[in-house]
Amino acid sequence: MTLALDARARTTLPDAASRARHDTAVWQLREKRDAAVGAVPDFEALRTRAAAIKDHALDHLGELLERFEARARAAGAVVHWAPDARALCEIVTSLLRERAVTSVVKSKSMLTEECGLNPWLEAHGFDVVDTDLGERIVQLGKEPPSHLIIPAIHRTRGEIGALFHREIGTPAGESDPERLMAAARRDLRARFLAAQAGISGANFAVAESGSLVLVTNEGNADLGTALPPIHIACLGIEKVIPSLDDAAVFLRLLARSATGQPISAYTTVLTGPHRGGELHIVLVDNGRSRLLAHPERRRVLRCIRCGACLNTCPVYRQAGGHAYRTPVVGPIGAVLAPAIGLPSEDSRTLPYASSLCGSCTAVCPVRIDLHEQLLAWRRDAPALPRGLAWGARVVAALMERPRAWRITTRLVRVAWPLLGVVSRWGGPAAAWRSARELPEHPGASFRERWRQRAARQDVA
Repeated sequence: MTLALDARARTTLPDAASRARHDTAVWQLREKRDAAVGAVPDFEALRTRAAAIKDHALDHLGELLERFEARARAAGAVVHWAPDARALCEIVTSLLRERAVTSVVKSKSMLTEECGLNPWLEAHGFDVVDTDLGERIVQLGKEPPSHLIIPAIHRTRGEIGALFHREIGTPAGESDPERLMAAARRDLRARFLAAQAGISGANFAVAESGSLVLVTNEGNADLGTALPPIHIACLGIEKVIPSLDDAAVFLRLLARSATGQPISAYTTVLTGPHRGGELHIVLVDNGRSRLLAHPERRRVLRCIRCGACLNTCPVYRQAGGHAYRTPVVGPIGAVLAPAIGLPSEDSRTLPYASSLCGSCTAVCPVRIDLHEQLLAWRRDAPALPRGLAWGARVVAALMERPRAWRITTRLVRVAWPLLGVVSRWGGPAAAWRSARELPEHPGASFRERWRQRAARQDVA
């Protein structure tokens, strides 16, 4: 964990109890994933197939995007191209203003989070309401999502109850999830009916038919795309896949990897606008073409945003999503942030926020080698964090001098019982030590054990 992320984690999850609660909630998703995966005999074959489909799509991305555009337009949709985040925001703003739209309902979209669409629209006078329950919670709390799938996983029932009491008038002290959800539903239904436009993302774009595939558990995307007269779908160019048959492979993987469900509650395939309505599809690059051109890093574009890598990552589970200060968090966020320029002043240090345990790679449904990607970004980083760079130089100098190395390691073994005490006195060591336990005393060195073994053999 980098020192900057570590410091932010102490604000977002400020005590041991909050870290334990977050860790438990996230790890439960991992356990559900494992149970769901265990019930599918061909799950590993599905992962391999999904990775192959994505690689094929990336290899032929230009051709598939052109085919998708042609088929989508033939079905009545209007396709727009946005080279970057600002272009997306300007296209959406123009579409809304041309139709005198003031109220917008929006379903979950990590692409629009990445591009900062909500704050842009609000700054330009539009009323934007997130309709996914988790997204609505963090919107009312004026904070970004902390998880790809469960945006408010860092919040307790009591905190959500107090927030709803303040913002939508629920009874003071209410913390029952069912009643809170019912109150949110009542509030959102009125907003759905009053909305003049709906904005969504898309899980997949199908080239053969020009269709969009939307996967949700709440049905809010269906209401937001069907009720208002205009629907604007915003998606990254890497979302295109060749066929609906290919989509079936991903649907078997997505919900199981994300929440442990066999399939999400709602899977909607949209082809063209609904009767009397408009469908606008904005295809966004925002650094993806640059990433596609890299022979190794391009594999990150396989990502289907299931969140499985977050649920298993020991750093994310202890730090929380807000500590990353990027819209996409966890291991996948750590490799996307520096690759496509996600807004974070220290995004180039995020690859160091990892134990490199490889658990993220083990659970990724499209076989992204995330720990290798993190390691590659570390190698390519312009500079190590200052403390890590100093430590690496010291260790390198010692390892180049065998006598100095032997003396130093002997001193460390002698002083081992004191390290736990000293590390609590303050400074970077205290920050590092507070979230970790020192391993057991290593005992004698290998060289010492070897000499002892040789001595015993000589005696024998």
